[in-house]
Order: sequence, then C-alpha cells, then structure tokens
Amino acid sequence: MNLAELTAIDVHTHAEVSAHGHASLDEELNEASSGYFKVAGDRRPTVAEMAAYYRERKTAAVVFTVDAEHATGRPPVPNEEIAEAAAANADVLIPFASIDPFRGKAGVRQARRLVEEFGVKGFKFHPSIQAFFPNDRLAYPLYELIEETGTVALFHTGQTGIGAGVPGGGGIRLKYANPMHVDDVAADFPHLKIVLAHPSFPWQDEALAVATHKPGVHIDLSGWSPKYFPPQLVQYANTLLQDKVLFGSDYPVLTPDRWLADFAKLPIKDEVRPKILKDNAARLLGLS
Repeated sequence: MNLAELTAIDVHTHAEVSAHGHASLDEELNEASSGYFKVAGDRRPTVAEMAAYYRERKTAAVVFTVDAEHATGRPPVPNEEIAEAAAANADVLIPFASIDPFRGKAGVRQARRLVEEFGVKGFKFHPSIQAFFPNDRLAYPLYELIEETGTVALFHTGQTGIGAGVPGGGGIRLKYANPMHVDDVAADFPHLKIVLAHPSFPWQDEALAVATHKPGVHIDLSGWSPKYFPPQLVQYANTLLQDKVLFGSDYPVLTPDRWLADFAKLPIKDEVRPKILKDNAARLLGLS
C-alpha cells in the first residue's frame, strides 16, 4: 500500500455478501436496512468489487463482516475469504475480522489464526446484533488476544439501521450499544486500541467523554452524512480529539463519495482535515 498515493482511508466498510452468494443478513433485515439508508438497487458488492470501487477513488478501505451467528442463526461471510480477497488487493484493502463473543475459546483460537496466518489488522464487534454488552466478561479473552497482538477492536455504538422499521426491531436491542459499556473495556485493557464507530446517537456526549478520557479510544465518523453531525462532535473533532477521529463511510449503505462531499462543507480546520481523512487511521493501523 502506497500511503502517499492515497487521498483517504475509510476505516468502516462492510462485506455483506460472499463471492459464493451467501449474505450475512436475511432478506427482511437487509431490506429494512436499505430502506433506512435509502439505498436503491443491489447494495451488496463482493470484496473484489469493493476493491475496484475504492481503487478508482485512490482510497483505502478497512473491510469486515459481522459474526452474529449465536443471535441470528446465520453464519457470517467467512473472515478467511475477506482476508484473502484483501491480500489480493492489498493496495487498497485492509482486512478486519469479526468473531462472535459467544464462540468462547474456539473464537479466540480463530482470532489468533486470523492475525498470524491471514494478516488481519482488527476485529469488528456489533453489540446490538451480537446481543452482548461489551463489558461482559465472556468477551474478555478476545480482548486479551487483540491487545496482545496490537490489533484494533472496533465497536458499533448508538442506534443501528439494522432492524429499523421491522416489528420489534427484528429483536435487535439498542441498549447494548451505549459507548459507556466500552469505557469499562478501555479501563480493563489500557493498551487496547479501540474505535467507537459512528456518531453514537443518542449517546454522543458519552462517546466524546470516553474518547477524551481514555488514550486508546478513537471515534470513526461512519454511518451518517457529515451534514447531520451534532455540533459537539464537530467541535471535538476540530480540537481535543483531532488526533483520534477517523473517516469512515459505512459503505455500501453510505458511499464515500457522498460522505466526502458533505464533509468538505463542514467547518473543519485546514490542518485537521488531513488527520481525519488519512493520517490518524494510518497511524492507528500501523501504516505510517
């Protein structure tokens, strides 16, 4: 990966379908998510198609699935498939993985193998879909492995478009995604590199407090058009958290094109803008 040639690093993109056709969400949840984000047509490119898309834009992308098989009954897009596709497109793709915390010791073994044999750089957790509180001790062996290997733990926070509008929210509970639960993780694993994903509605202030207080905690700006960012998020990104805020789109539900166009209109300082778009992520991911 030639960092100098990249215009940005998108730290939050989803591999939602396998090259072999398997999708990580059932059709009801997929359609509800598409409706929530107002996505028209087929929104589920393969990882190889994602690589071509980002290469055209001279942008790198972190890519991952969500393993929530315990709660949903559906197996994820295989982590190994994503990592192998990222390795074949290493000029633009950075592989993360996802391990359901309910997999226990087998999940920890899988995580170590993914790091050591497949070059995975981090792990995505989606507490609402996986149905666990981040500070539940069942996940702590995974965090120990992530901290030991120097990889990144990325947590979905705040409301989710998955299940939105489905009766009962598709059984998905928002309570798991309060970033204050991640504060416990940051306190118990002081050297763990953590990313709080998304503007954390309705807990934006909590996320800002955690990221300000805990040195290892960062915030990615994915899942929302920047024109909807709360004023306090823009203020902190411009000041206290300028070295800890990261560009993320949530592709394919939100395109980097739309995100970047709206971000250009925010009152972000000239010296801060390149940090958010590329420099902070490059440092966090060990690319610089």
